[in-house]
Amino acid sequence: MSSTKKSTERLIKKYPNRRLYDTQTSSYITLTDVKQLVLDADEFTVVDAKTNEDLTRSILLQIILEEEANGIPMFSSSVLAQIIRYYGHAMQGMMGSYLEKNVQAFTDIQNKFTNAAGAKPFSPEMWTQFMNVQGPMMQGMMNNYIDQSKNLFLQMQEQMHNQSKAMFGAFPFVAPTTTEKK
Repeated sequence: MSSTKKSTERLIKKYPNRRLYDTQTSSYITLTDVKQLVLDADEFTVVDAKTNEDLTRSILLQIILEEEANGIPMFSSSVLAQIIRYYGHAMQGMMGSYLEKNVQAFTDIQNKFTNAAGAKPFSPEMWTQFMNVQGPMMQGMMNNYIDQSKNLFLQMQEQMHNQSKAMFGAFPFVAPTTTEKK
């Protein structure tokens, strides 16, 4: 990060008593306040007050957990299980990047619709009304996008497989033999 960005970025300190202290406003804040910073697209970092360890991801995950537990969940149990399965998997880094790019693409699509609708962003109610009217068209667009995304992911997987074959092809590995059970 550049030094200019660091100086304008809001610093929030988390104390051992689990309280969050906003150094910009010199006041204690709650997770709800941090969520509002995210919604307002304010840049911030949360650090442990004693160790200066960056806790931003941990706080964001807490907010997601609260949202998932208290509202209408965004993720099904199946999706969460699939995400968990990628931890420690060879494709973990790629999956994170893949999800990030897809969320960004979805945000870009939403922003294009918002900009086409006028200067003010859609409220959740306006977005719901829009989706009810434009549902079939949007479903088709999203299905097309998902298919393209899936194909891209499969191509990346195949490319990694081929690169691994090429890289390890020079080693004198013996192909495993299969034994049939009688």
